[in-house]
Amino acid sequence: MRQICKIWPFLIRTVVGCVLIGLIAFVCYRLQLNFSVTGFIYLIVIVLQSLAGSFASSAVVSVVAVLCLDFFFTAPLFSFEVTNPLDILALISFLTTGLVITRLTTRVRKEAAISDRQRHQVDRLYQLAQKLLALNPETTTCSTSAELFQDVFGLRAVCLFDASTGEIHCTDDQQNGLAEQTRAACSSGRDSEDAGSGILTRCLHARGNTIGAISFEGLRDSELTAGALSALAAAMLERVRSFRNASQATAAAQAESFRGAILDALAHEFKTPLATIVTAAGGLRELGSLCVEQLELTDIVETEASRLSLLTSRLLRAAQVDREDIKPRLELTNISDLVTVVADQFSRQWTDRKLVVRVEGSHSGVMADRELLQLALRQLLDNACKYSVPGSAVMVNIDSQDEWVGIRTSNSGSSIRPSERSRIFERFYRGEEARHKAPGSGLGLYVARRIVQAHGGSLDLEMATETQPETAFRLALPRTGDGQNCAIAHSTMLQIEECSSLL
Repeated sequence: MRQICKIWPFLIRTVVGCVLIGLIAFVCYRLQLNFSVTGFIYLIVIVLQSLAGSFASSAVVSVVAVLCLDFFFTAPLFSFEVTNPLDILALISFLTTGLVITRLTTRVRKEAAISDRQRHQVDRLYQLAQKLLALNPETTTCSTSAELFQDVFGLRAVCLFDASTGEIHCTDDQQNGLAEQTRAACSSGRDSEDAGSGILTRCLHARGNTIGAISFEGLRDSELTAGALSALAAAMLERVRSFRNASQATAAAQAESFRGAILDALAHEFKTPLATIVTAAGGLRELGSLCVEQLELTDIVETEASRLSLLTSRLLRAAQVDREDIKPRLELTNISDLVTVVADQFSRQWTDRKLVVRVEGSHSGVMADRELLQLALRQLLDNACKYSVPGSAVMVNIDSQDEWVGIRTSNSGSSIRPSERSRIFERFYRGEEARHKAPGSGLGLYVARRIVQAHGGSLDLEMATETQPETAFRLALPRTGDGQNCAIAHSTMLQIEECSSLL
């Protein structure tokens, strides 16, 4: 059908031009006009034919005009034989002139038509871009955008697939095949075009990644508009995704701020009654006249209340570190002594665990804030004790190298899933296994890493192996020497100011 639709206009214009050439030949012959006058009249007809028809129809009319000139106006008349070489040259010149004029005219007309189509398509693209930008990203959906593509360009159907959410939106609910084709194109990363069905599919890219795909049914001049439409669809998806991520980040930041405020408020509320309990327990002991059992119960109340007060203080300090920039008060600190003190505290608290401290190397001095560093070590040892098996050993290894002092804490009986390793240092994050084994807030590792980074060091999770299926964390701090304390302290303070500004 398309071939027939293209042939009919060609035949009609050709027949009309040939008939006009014949009529001019008849009139000019009756008027006894010569070859030159008739030839110029024929050129006018050929030019008009090229303005209205195609190059092929104009070329046919030019050939018919040459035959009429030869038959009616060159000797011998009423014959296609030409005896005079000048007449042959004139006929060839006329045919060449007619074809050149026809070619130039049709080319200019074709380029003008292409320019008009491009201008029209650019106007529609501009209109579509305006409507897409006018949409509120908070309420914009892929369905709304797909409908805009269909309405502005007069398409039969549009299908848009968002790879981030896995959602697909078609303006025509009956186009199940189009939806599958769009999803498949995104999965394979290949564009496609079916001339028979008039369906064109393009993958959408942003920052080097495939973020979706879009299909158009009934798109005209696809070579002019397919790329621009795909770019608009990709920009729209990226805009909606960026707004969604920004909204989620804002909500998460507000939620974390509320959590920190609640933790701070609860910790402050606990401090006063705990101090009262400790004071009351001490007062009971001072009153005397208590039996041995009563004294033991009083000691238990005082001990546990003191331990709860210490935990509350740690919680307050952790909440403060979480909310504020960390500015350590640096002093020369012996890591071995500091680790030994913290390990002794946890040994008394976790009597069913065996804490072993090993020191390798002779020098373990660093410039650090003792209180903050103790808080970081308590977080690591607390996790190691909570998630280890009763009766097992918790190992703490201290080793000093040329420029770093390392502290490695390890425990057995627990493991961190590979999918969770990259997230365990996030604020309030807790793994699936950790939620069932022990209570917690998910702030410990986050606070510990912030403290270590403020000292210019690092805290990382070591990869477990088949021979050592343990959970191990390595804490590294810049090492100081006796003759380098001032220089290292100045360098560390610069690192702390930089880290604090980033935090």
